[in-house]
Amino acid sequence: MMATTETTAAAGRSVRLYLADGTPQGIVIAEIDNWNGKVLTAPRGRLPELLRRPEASRTGIYVLEGPDPDRVDGKLAYIGEADDIATRMRIHLRTEAKDFFERVAIIVSADESLTKGHVRYLESRLIRLVQDAGTVPLTNDTHPDFQRLPEADRADMDVFVEQLRIVLPIVGFDLFRRATSVPLALTPASDGVFQFSTGRASAAARETDEGFIVLAGSTARKGRTQTFPAGYGTLRDRLIADGLLQDGPSSDTYRFTADVRFSSPSAAASIIAARSASGPIEWKLPDGRAYRDWRAARLEQS
Repeated sequence: MMATTETTAAAGRSVRLYLADGTPQGIVIAEIDNWNGKVLTAPRGRLPELLRRPEASRTGIYVLEGPDPDRVDGKLAYIGEADDIATRMRIHLRTEAKDFFERVAIIVSADESLTKGHVRYLESRLIRLVQDAGTVPLTNDTHPDFQRLPEADRADMDVFVEQLRIVLPIVGFDLFRRATSVPLALTPASDGVFQFSTGRASAAARETDEGFIVLAGSTARKGRTQTFPAGYGTLRDRLIADGLLQDGPSSDTYRFTADVRFSSPSAAASIIAARSASGPIEWKLPDGRAYRDWRAARLEQS
């Protein structure tokens, strides 16, 4: 079964998703036109079928992902390389150290051209990218920095990595999205910064391709009103635990220590107000237009 293609706005490329057993819950194979790489993913329950596939016995990279017990809705990941991925995975399954994972991705070349040196370089680059993003902690004991490849091979592998940065999020391994401090260069042309004030709390935010970003220095109310949804309370606790919300300029406020991405304007507004809040109405531009009206105008323009 062939899924619909997905393209990026910047590059206009196609990603082919093949559902090996006809369901999105099973083995999914992802490829990009004119790329010799191949990514195979499966839930842990389908690991026996995945490891029986010929691709699993090749030299390549594998990624394990599962829940982080120390963070609500958080993820943990492990990135490894092997001459024979299936053999290495069977070793992992006999130990408790890698028992956290719920999903696995296997990364190989379609033409079996990856060597041990290539995959060690790829492992090093991917680990560095995930660490720099800071969203998903890695359980890796070591952090290799492998550079012993000819210059031309390094260039080829850097292109390979850029394809993985496209494919892996599409198949559910969103490892490279930055947790905080999203560069404002990612912000599309807009009318400016949205503002929201409630009590002594005052916040500023921008909408970007990465999400709705509350800017560092914004403040949020402490306390918990009767209308503060439990899920947002848990999210606020996580922001405090991660150091992204700290005591603010007054005793009843928190301060954002870095830019923080939210899934929606309402989620951001609710955290700031410590109550249920309608972000599309309450976030406003300096000229008084609500986010809802700004968004409607942009849709009309497009």
